[in-house]
Amino acid sequence: MKTITRWAGWLAWHLVVVGGAFGHFAGLNVPAIPKGTDVPDNIAEIVEKYEAFAEAIKNEAIKLTDEQLAEEITGFVGKTVRGKFLRQLIDHQTHHRGQMTVLLRQAGLPVPGVMGPTKEMKK
Repeated sequence: MKTITRWAGWLAWHLVVVGGAFGHFAGLNVPAIPKGTDVPDNIAEIVEKYEAFAEAIKNEAIKLTDEQLAEEITGFVGKTVRGKFLRQLIDHQTHHRGQMTVLLRQAGLPVPGVMGPTKEMKK
């Protein structure tokens, strides 16, 4: 179980670090964690950093105009449209949050209802 929870912590930290990088490439003012920063031992610190990132990305993205969303930017692998790139951020977050759901269940830990109730919450 220690390996599962360690992996889940790494994955949660990955969402914080890469989320900041997505924001940077998109030209948004969001907190960024330097690549290679060690994963915190305390999940509360990861949650705090993730919530700060999520709030910042929301506050920045809501200001974007249709024209800005259609602008071409340079992302991780080259030129792309800012709106498409931000959609990739959402898809990336969703993919890894799904992975965390599996890891939490494998570890016998509760799965939080981030996007509505989970099967554990319906009991």
